[in-house]
Amino acid sequence: MEEVKVGRVYRHFKGPYYYIICKGFDSETQESMVVYQHLDADKKICIRSEKMFLEEISERPDNITGQKHRFELVNEI
Repeated sequence: MEEVKVGRVYRHFKGPYYYIICKGFDSETQESMVVYQHLDADKKICIRSEKMFLEEISERPDNITGQKHRFELVNEI
């Protein structure tokens, strides 16, 4: 599995873009977590496990980007 890159922008399979603020660990499970911020008007900050962040997704009707993974690194916006 690849590692999430801090300070970079990723796109969710439903279309929105997110900035990776930092990574951390769940204090109970030691699972790697990703802290990211929506790049829209509300700038909401979210936390998700790195495993889920990078997981492959099945074919879904709401996958408007055609991505293979839940979030994918963006080289250009």
